[in-house]
Amino acid sequence: MGRLNTFHLDPKLWPQSVGQSVTLDKAEARHMLKVLRTPAGAQVRLFDGDGRHGMFRLDHAGRNKAELIAESLHVCETPTDGLWLALGWGKSSRRGFLLEKAVELGACGIWFWQADFSQGRLPEEAKATWRDRCIQAAKQCGSVFLPEIQIVNGGIDALMQQRSRFDHAFLAWEKEDSGNLLGPDDFTLGKSLVVIGPEGGFSDIEAERLIGADMQPVSLGQSVLRWETAALHCLSLSFYTRSLRGGAK
Repeated sequence: MGRLNTFHLDPKLWPQSVGQSVTLDKAEARHMLKVLRTPAGAQVRLFDGDGRHGMFRLDHAGRNKAELIAESLHVCETPTDGLWLALGWGKSSRRGFLLEKAVELGACGIWFWQADFSQGRLPEEAKATWRDRCIQAAKQCGSVFLPEIQIVNGGIDALMQQRSRFDHAFLAWEKEDSGNLLGPDDFTLGKSLVVIGPEGGFSDIEAERLIGADMQPVSLGQSVLRWETAALHCLSLSFYTRSLRGGAK
């Protein structure tokens, strides 16, 4: 049996038991019915991005809606550890690419914050298109979780207030000694936050304050990495560690 086509269902619409019906509409219904031409009676996989997934059968295909019946329902336990990235805002054309890879590599959260050297202004709230990119990536890689995408308003002060949420917090600082490398062992247990600056890096004041807020300065190596490369490097280290202990999904 080939891999089933996967679609995203809003968590608020998730059924409580097998046999209940759900409705897909808008983009997901159009993709199911008009792009993939899924016939009535076909079995598909749905997930909600919060760890719930299951097998459903298409009961009725309308013009822009799909009625499905739940045939099996499953819940994956929410991870108690993992990686959050706090990324200094910038006008990056690779933001969508990074969000996709964050899903594939199991990021728990992607935050954006306004740094001293940010290019452009941070939007007031996360854009719907960012979540859409994450959904498409999850459908492709089979992840049942979507990362938390958050705009951290309030600059560095608001970012520092989030420190208490994490067991470990790191500052990926371009001026840190390359001997103090961030490595897989840094993501062994607990919730981890890695703060990455924009393309221009951190200002000295930002670095000083973040270090003073108990964020450990680390190096990502001898090369000067682009914004998205630095993020992918951290994601890969965390993914490797979780894969060793069977926690990467």
